[in-house]
Amino acid sequence: MSGILAVLEQAGGSLHKISLETLVAAQQIGSALGKPVYAVVLGADAAKAASALAAYQIETVHTLDHALLADYTPDGYVLALRQLIAAHSPSHVLFPHTYQVRDFAPALATSFDRVLVSDVVGHRAENGTLTLVRQMFQGKLAADVELKSDAPNFASIQAGSYRADALAAGTAKAEPFNVTLEAAQIRTKPLERFRESARAVDLTAAPIIVSVGRGIREEDNIHVVQELATALGAELAASRPICDNGWLPMERQVGSSGQTVAPKMYVAVGISGAIQHLVGMKGSKVIVAINKDPEAPIFEVADYGIVGDLFQVVPALIAELKK
Repeated sequence: MSGILAVLEQAGGSLHKISLETLVAAQQIGSALGKPVYAVVLGADAAKAASALAAYQIETVHTLDHALLADYTPDGYVLALRQLIAAHSPSHVLFPHTYQVRDFAPALATSFDRVLVSDVVGHRAENGTLTLVRQMFQGKLAADVELKSDAPNFASIQAGSYRADALAAGTAKAEPFNVTLEAAQIRTKPLERFRESARAVDLTAAPIIVSVGRGIREEDNIHVVQELATALGAELAASRPICDNGWLPMERQVGSSGQTVAPKMYVAVGISGAIQHLVGMKGSKVIVAINKDPEAPIFEVADYGIVGDLFQVVPALIAELKK
């Protein structure tokens, strides 16, 4: 193989959005290093998930389907992926940075006497050497990690760091890979799958988000920003203080302790731009900021900025949108 291997997460045959973002990272890194891109899907319905990748630029999509992989276990995934990696010798193995990956990927990397570079948000390649950018201390610092060890190298990609709609088109063939597993090797017994209560909104799927911060002053003023969201056909979100105060539900919080989003447009209203909030939204394609403080950090990442009182600016925007 000697290329870039993207390990994709799926459920019921459907690929998670962050898996597609990881595939974009693999394509871009492969292009920068002049290496082909491969993918692997594990578990029940792996073939169904692989078929959804047929129209993308991937050399081969490997499917690992075994009775002992039907339900996720760290032992099963580590043993199965070890066999695939040993057989094809990829230079880099990329994962989506999910809870499941955080459970098994460090053990997989350690089994090759390597480390896992987690929370990767970007990369650059110089003279054939790959440098990964990862965030530290809730995004307060960005560290450059230069990979100098022999293959394989392992990294997980943070949600929203690469855009799923940037997938390069092409063709991909699916190819089963047979693994050898025995029940005695699996030390954990899967129980009933945990199901989260249904969310009223999935901000990660919203193309436009209007987010409100402390500049709104009080709960009774939230309707001002809600009207802007409605006029734009957007979802309403918030910074942490708004949700901590109970003015909006926690599921609408964007930031390091909330959701990480990357919509086509993100409108930040009355948000100063604390690093904890920027971590959750700076991957947005277009960022519009409205704040009365011209020195607010939000303007450092904004594509468009309006310096002014939101109680004057927002009604004016709504009036123009209605026209």
